[in-house]
Amino acid sequence: MHDTQPVIRQNGELHPSRDELAELMRAVIGKGRLFRFQAKGTSMSPFIKDGDVLSLSAIPAHGPRVGNVVAALLEPDGRLVVHRIAAGSANRLTIVGDNSPDQDGYADETAILAKVVRIERNGRRVALGLGPERRLIAFLSRRGWLYPLLNWVRRLRDRIVK
Repeated sequence: MHDTQPVIRQNGELHPSRDELAELMRAVIGKGRLFRFQAKGTSMSPFIKDGDVLSLSAIPAHGPRVGNVVAALLEPDGRLVVHRIAAGSANRLTIVGDNSPDQDGYADETAILAKVVRIERNGRRVALGLGPERRLIAFLSRRGWLYPLLNWVRRLRDRIVK
């Protein structure tokens, strides 16, 4: 089933449907511009948090790479996510949220709409998660170790902060 109806909130903000957002993203990036929007949800925490502003660009000529955070339409239902490529080849990329115990699904290169090139939190650039460490993050996700590791770090932090 496809999400086709936009939602207009009481404050007058337009929240496009998944299909409309994908089309808008394609149009903006197709003109050589960055597509910017506010992230919603916690599936990519701690690297991308709810409310962060993401800038996305066209996929480079060499194609998407393991470790890249991308906007992708997942098989088989076309669900739009902004998650990390954890593994794969050109015709079958494994897509995973950093804060998820399981993979989301698969996408081929044609289903990758854009690549996240910048993250801003509270008006400041966030560097962690898009640099060389992205490959380690993808490796840990692929092995199923990232989610338990993040939970362990959170518990440790909570004990120290108490």
